[in-house]
Amino acid sequence: MTAALTTGPALEPVSLADVKAHLRIDLDDDDALITAAITSARIHVETATRRALIRQNWRLYLSEWPKGRAIELPVSPLIAVNAVTFYDIVGAPTLWGEENWRVEAQANPPRLVAKLRPAAALYDNGIEIDLTAGYGVSSIDVPAPLRQAILILVTHWYEHRGMVGHDFSGAIAPAGFEALIAPYKVRSL
Repeated sequence: MTAALTTGPALEPVSLADVKAHLRIDLDDDDALITAAITSARIHVETATRRALIRQNWRLYLSEWPKGRAIELPVSPLIAVNAVTFYDIVGAPTLWGEENWRVEAQANPPRLVAKLRPAAALYDNGIEIDLTAGYGVSSIDVPAPLRQAILILVTHWYEHRGMVGHDFSGAIAPAGFEALIAPYKVRSL
């Protein structure tokens, strides 16, 4: 299974103003650096937790339906499965109606369950699943500990501009970061 981001979040979970207030910075000299760090920190938190923070759209590609009827979806929290499309041997698409499947959005990880296991796709990556994931459209929808983890990470990166110094301080997650994100990590066995 391959997952591709099709539409990224419209905004970040923490704003430039939030970070500047946290860092006690009044000047605009480092705004571009801080903005890039906010985006990088969000991506880092999303990767570490396997969760989308702000509403975003994803497309999953599969060459065949897995054994059984359920597909574990790699992005959570799941807002909706928007479409399931099959492609035949010549690449012609067929939309698979919602009457053929149900979504278990609250499962961890969320699942798409077929009522009957579909026949194998005949085209490479011949199954596409479009979905929307995230806590919501606003930064206040994101849990406070995850927003705080982003603030801590941006602050750490701002204060340790080189990735790794002579003391390797840039290579270590800042104190408290792991504790903040731990309850939100999607674990796999």
